[in-house]
Amino acid sequence: MRWRDMRQSDNVEDRRGMGGGFGGGGFRPSGMGGLGGLGLGGILIVVLISWLFGVNPMSLLDPGSGVEQAPTQSGPTGAPADDPGHFASAVLGDTEDFWTAYFRNAGSSYPKPTLVLFTDATESACGTGSTAVGPFYCPGDHKLYIDLSFFRQLDQQFGAPGDFAQAYVIAHEVGHHVQTLLGLLGRGNAMSRSQANAISVQQELQADCLAGMWGRSASTRNLLDTGDVEEGLRAAAAIGDDRLQRASQGRVVPESFTHGSSEQRVAAVRAGLSSTDLSGCGIRSR
Repeated sequence: MRWRDMRQSDNVEDRRGMGGGFGGGGFRPSGMGGLGGLGLGGILIVVLISWLFGVNPMSLLDPGSGVEQAPTQSGPTGAPADDPGHFASAVLGDTEDFWTAYFRNAGSSYPKPTLVLFTDATESACGTGSTAVGPFYCPGDHKLYIDLSFFRQLDQQFGAPGDFAQAYVIAHEVGHHVQTLLGLLGRGNAMSRSQANAISVQQELQADCLAGMWGRSASTRNLLDTGDVEEGLRAAAAIGDDRLQRASQGRVVPESFTHGSSEQRVAAVRAGLSSTDLSGCGIRSR
């Protein structure tokens, strides 16, 4: 992937290495009850749930836990040339250019999200976030949060290496920002767990599709190398609910899916890669 040819975004907060002590209260998914007294298997399930929902697992195991807000700084300006923050900033910058042009052509504007780079744990308007929960987007502050060590995990634990696999992760979270701007995110309150899960799956697959739309644009501008698309599809398959559940609890429970199966996620990215309009992702023009 020719990410060095992309414009780096100015909308990056670099909180790496700033840390933060545990205090305050963290976010808990609606309807989650107390989780005290869990065995090892239960803890593994909690970690999986927290990763899927973008929640610090400590806030599920101990509702009184959280992290203090760390001071922020702009970045990764001044970081070494091989700093992965430059890659993340470049991908974000290119998504900004793509979605700004798309919204402009539709007669609207695109307020840009902020990418927060952190180490171990940080605070967001949606509660605490940690390395364990993986990348997430918070509609409350229009920020994307990622500990860049997740990219190493994506390679070594999930078997999805490659820079476009990493770019897909960022573009997926940007997809949630697009959904927020279009008023498509945040539904599911006052519903049963199964209904809320079904809506969550729809929203996550839609974000995958939106990531694919950006990927198509990058491809038409000759920013992708041979094999890049396959890297992205491999990453989508690696983080399907069925694969994650099988790895964490040894069985698959489709009614508990919140992001979609590996097959569904791959299909959603493919749909985006062949779409030039939001309708290809099931979004009506507004």
